[in-house]
Amino acid sequence: MGAKPEPKIYVACLAAYNNGYLHGRWIDAAQDVEVINAEIRNMLAASPIPNAEEWAIHDYDDFAGMSFTEYASVETVHEAALFIEEHGKLGALVAEHLGGTLEEAANALENQYAGEYKSLADFAEELTEQGTEIPSSLKYYIDYERMARDMAISDVFTVELGFEEIHVFWSH
Repeated sequence: MGAKPEPKIYVACLAAYNNGYLHGRWIDAAQDVEVINAEIRNMLAASPIPNAEEWAIHDYDDFAGMSFTEYASVETVHEAALFIEEHGKLGALVAEHLGGTLEEAANALENQYAGEYKSLADFAEELTEQGTEIPSSLKYYIDYERMARDMAISDVFTVELGFEEIHVFWSH
């Protein structure tokens, strides 16, 4: 597995930006919300434009594919950073599959996860062979690919992290 993600945001001073200056700071998004807000205030205080007050997120990094608007709240970004630190890219892809809600994604990761397989057909084969005694004379007639397609319709969803790295989740 790769290095632990370190989600961060680039917060820009809008007064400086609107006056032709690039002034901002990369901030660790997993810090306490109060610390993030203090770093934003310090960045604004150091602005080349006096009395700068407005800021926006102009970039972000290491959120495993999650995205934000430039006016996302510090709380939203912070929650996403903690989620990504805990669950990585798999968590981000599950959240995306479920419509972006971190609560639903955390629930799926904790309660609906069925495992990692090379393919959904491998999952169907394992599930079938664990629950059913298959006579050797019938073993080669079972179409696990078709079973996998049927399962994907309503029983499971999958998240692919890489070649032959399919993570299976129960849909219910």
